[in-house]
Amino acid sequence: MRRALEFLFTRVLRSRLGVALVIAALVFGVIGAARLVSGPVDPAAGLSTRPDEPISTVDPEAGDDGVLASPPTAVSPRTSPGEVAPAQAAGRFTAAWLTGPGSSEEQWQARLRPLSTPALTEKLTGADPESVPARRVTGQVTLRPRTESFVEALVPLDNGRLRLELVAPDGRWLVDAVDWERQ
Repeated sequence: MRRALEFLFTRVLRSRLGVALVIAALVFGVIGAARLVSGPVDPAAGLSTRPDEPISTVDPEAGDDGVLASPPTAVSPRTSPGEVAPAQAAGRFTAAWLTGPGSSEEQWQARLRPLSTPALTEKLTGADPESVPARRVTGQVTLRPRTESFVEALVPLDNGRLRLELVAPDGRWLVDAVDWERQ
């Protein structure tokens, strides 16, 4: 018996396997004691039961707010009298944007400035006019009206598509964002 206790304390409990066995015995002992103290388990209690009726967080009297329930209402962009339509503004900006190669940065910025918002003008500061990836327009401007004062314009070019976001908070359409999609 003495040799068994000596072997247990000098060899087994000092090894990783021995420590792991002691921890496992303690965990199973705590779990067993908790089950003895808790009493019998009711299978109908707890998270395993399902509700008899569906849980609804929507007021049934509030109406339908689903995307597919009704077709989206067509939005038409609003332009102030005497100002150009969004398609024309997108076309003018695209023409000015395409004149980048061969121009100085100041000349290119001067052509873009009256057609863009101050935020876009600031973002384009320092842009290299030679980095314009296209040379010519190959089709008509396509508009995607989002609101009365926000329109997305798609302009097909010789090697990709220019996507412009136009805003008109006061009825005058200006380009607010430029994105290039290579094809």
